[in-house]
Amino acid sequence: MDAQTATRPNKAEANPAELTIRGVILGAAITIIFMAANVYMGLKTGMTFSSSIPAAMISMGALRLMGGADIHENNIVQTQASAAGTLCNIILALPGLVLIGHWHGFPFWQTTAVCGIGGLLGVAFSIPLRRALVSGAGLPYPEGVAAAEVLKTGQGEAGARGLRVLLGAAGAAGLIGLASNGLKLLSESVSGAVSLGGAVFRSGTGFSLALVGVGYLVGIGACLALFTGVVIAWGIAVPVLTALSPDDGKSAKELSEAIWSDQVRLIGAGIIAVGGLWTVVSLGKPIFDSIRSALSDAGGGSGALRDDLPREERDLPITWVAAGIAILCLPLAATFTAFAWGAGLGGGLALLVLGVTLFAVLFGFLMAAACGYLAGLLGSSSSPISGIGVLTTMATTLLLTWVIGSVTGPDGENFATGTALLLTALIVTTSSIANDNLQDLKTGQIVGATPWHQQVALLIGVVVGSLAIAPLLSLLYEAYGFVGAPAHEGQDGASAMPAPQAALMTQIADGIAHGRLPWTMVAIGAGLGAVLVVVETRLQKRGLTFPALTVGIGMYLPLSVEVTIAIGGVLGWLAERRLRATTGEDRRDEVVADARRRGVLLASGFLVGESFVGVLLAGADLAVGRGSSLALVGPDFYRAAAWLGAATFAAGLAVTYRLVSRPA
Repeated sequence: MDAQTATRPNKAEANPAELTIRGVILGAAITIIFMAANVYMGLKTGMTFSSSIPAAMISMGALRLMGGADIHENNIVQTQASAAGTLCNIILALPGLVLIGHWHGFPFWQTTAVCGIGGLLGVAFSIPLRRALVSGAGLPYPEGVAAAEVLKTGQGEAGARGLRVLLGAAGAAGLIGLASNGLKLLSESVSGAVSLGGAVFRSGTGFSLALVGVGYLVGIGACLALFTGVVIAWGIAVPVLTALSPDDGKSAKELSEAIWSDQVRLIGAGIIAVGGLWTVVSLGKPIFDSIRSALSDAGGGSGALRDDLPREERDLPITWVAAGIAILCLPLAATFTAFAWGAGLGGGLALLVLGVTLFAVLFGFLMAAACGYLAGLLGSSSSPISGIGVLTTMATTLLLTWVIGSVTGPDGENFATGTALLLTALIVTTSSIANDNLQDLKTGQIVGATPWHQQVALLIGVVVGSLAIAPLLSLLYEAYGFVGAPAHEGQDGASAMPAPQAALMTQIADGIAHGRLPWTMVAIGAGLGAVLVVVETRLQKRGLTFPALTVGIGMYLPLSVEVTIAIGGVLGWLAERRLRATTGEDRRDEVVADARRRGVLLASGFLVGESFVGVLLAGADLAVGRGSSLALVGPDFYRAAAWLGAATFAAGLAVTYRLVSRPA
């Protein structure tokens, strides 16, 4: 055998099975499951989770039962399913249309169009950036690298073990969720408020293992930033503002909740706006250089699929991408036209639709590039999605109010408010998907995948997820309702979903449109955000993570949610410290990495189990026609339920800590 024959890859190695029918079907099923979990958790708590790593583990276990698969097919499945963890970011703004009364539910085709068009634009925007941001910029892409390591080490029996861990955690969290959300035998949280000299102090925590999982996944740095927001909001701002408020007969708990909802959350919005703006401005030059490099590499031609390129460098052709973006502008314009119809804009409707469409594409591309660069620098979890939502809401509402004034929509609401929320939902979806695709492409680069296969897989994931989002939102809204929206007959008001991010975006848009936004609170937040950005920058130079954006998020999420997430981050940090202290130096990194993977699967299982049970309970309530349809006890059981919930939660924490703080 000569040297050339010896080094030539065989046909299977040169063209591995990647985009297969069974993989697409499995990816679609996983997408729907994780979409349901993310939508439920996002509306209930304001937090979602990345589905890439748990999807990879499920894929490896499921394909093993089908006769096995190589790493490339597993990678395509996780790429497709990762859309579930990002498309759900549409809930940052879209439920606001229900809160303001523009929609009385989630119309299927309009909801699907906003999600689908935004997602497809996100994929398209990420394609010309791949070579510059993934291949040429030297960015670390920590989460993409982690997913690749899971794929490489999870083949064979390891994949089956991972699937068992995830399903076991999902089952445990699902049973607890049934006992608390369904049967009402366990309390979901406990809180209390006390008034000292007119200043109200409030504390509490939730009992959700799913939120503990969120804290474990985001890590101690983000959790400390989140808890800093809790301290600023509930330890400083609420006590000061309640002490300055006149006595109107409200209880301490009611007064603190009103002050937080009407004023303190806007301080958080100011922090988020400054943090997001700083991110975009600071990345201006790298983003411009990346775009220029990508267009230069593409050469303006359509040969990205040509045979003379290595398989690992073949993208969807740039001319196809440009044509696709142009074509997507047509349904985008039609969606805006349908939304604006009946607002009495007359001859200005066509001009407004044209302007809004161009703004969505151009601003969406800028935000997608910023998120993609930051995903490569710090990871997807640190991308400023909330900041982009706040910035877009402020910018679009101010612009629309200036252009069209106080035009009312078909139901009498301010049209600028509704249009701003729709635009924000679309741009957030675009940014999230571009962010996700670049992270997936980094994973693919490490495992030797074909880029255009991954891009097609994510396009399929976007279509599947977009078709699922409207039924899921409608199911949850009809069963539970949203805080601040009119309750339907049979709904249990105590079970209404807070939708905290959408509520904040709505508060901002409505306040700007009607000229009643308390800009003083926003300005205080902006000043505080500038200080936090300086702190974040200095800590980054020391290798520490303390995102200013997350401090702002900690000020507008419900108190019980934030504290529970912080508990999860602290638990993971303590577990890793114990492992490092009790493991020999020669095996320390290996043991810690293995425990971290196990912890990621446990956390993901908690999220999927509790969320999926919540969706099933929503279906049961809707079928019966009343809320809390499975409840076995009434309000008089509250005290006992609180003790039982606390005991169950403590036991869950103890078991979780044991599992993630010891070698396998």
